[in-house]
Amino acid sequence: MPQESKPEQVRTVVQEARQEGAATRRPWYYLSRTAKSLLLLYEVVLLLFTVLAWWVHAYPVNQLDILITREFQENPAPWLHLLMALISYPGSTLVLPTLIVLAAVIFWVLGLRLEAVVIVGLSTVSAILNVLIKLLVARPRPTAGLVEVFQRAMGTSFPSGHVMAYLAFWGLLFSLGVILFTGWRWWRILLLVVSASFVVLVGPSRIYLGDHWASDVLGSYLIGGVLLGMTLWIYLRLKREGVLQTERAKKTTQRSKLLRSFPWK
Repeated sequence: MPQESKPEQVRTVVQEARQEGAATRRPWYYLSRTAKSLLLLYEVVLLLFTVLAWWVHAYPVNQLDILITREFQENPAPWLHLLMALISYPGSTLVLPTLIVLAAVIFWVLGLRLEAVVIVGLSTVSAILNVLIKLLVARPRPTAGLVEVFQRAMGTSFPSGHVMAYLAFWGLLFSLGVILFTGWRWWRILLLVVSASFVVLVGPSRIYLGDHWASDVLGSYLIGGVLLGMTLWIYLRLKREGVLQTERAKKTTQRSKLLRSFPWK
């Protein structure tokens, strides 16, 4: 039996070598079936975002946005007002930039250097993109004559900088918590819960406080989600190539079931 199995082993090795050779000959723009599906999804979302941006530029004030904001502000309970203010607070001060730098330093010290660079890079790109879109759309913010403005902000309204920034930072932290780490350790659960809470609640908080219209928030989730998704795809590709990889990062990759099962080809 051992002698009979040797030819099979040889054929298996040859087949694997051929597959690897074919993979290396693929052009740089080759996309897997999964990647093509994601690309199609991103195109649809970007189309929806473009239509929404045009609509709010042409009709900066509309009854639907006013109605939604008034519904959010109908019962301003003290605890709700405090919660909404606390959720928005990091994005209105230097707390969020400080957290971004702190998170990047922690990941770098832990040997996860690619992750540290991605954290800073995504937040930077998100901020620049937000400014450019705001300049193009130039939509005024809600005014006290239409809704309650509990927290007055500067600049234009579409899209929400808070929502895009939170998706770029907290959304990325949540994704890394799912991708890199496993188990029910308390710090991982805390990371996932806190990150998800900020991402989910920042949109309603911006509407409740009167800083943004609901369509501003929707647009931010659309464009921010696409930016986050594309960043994660690029990150996983770089992770596979071993960019900025350390021994500790290699061990983390080997323990991650999601990274091992990612459809690279």
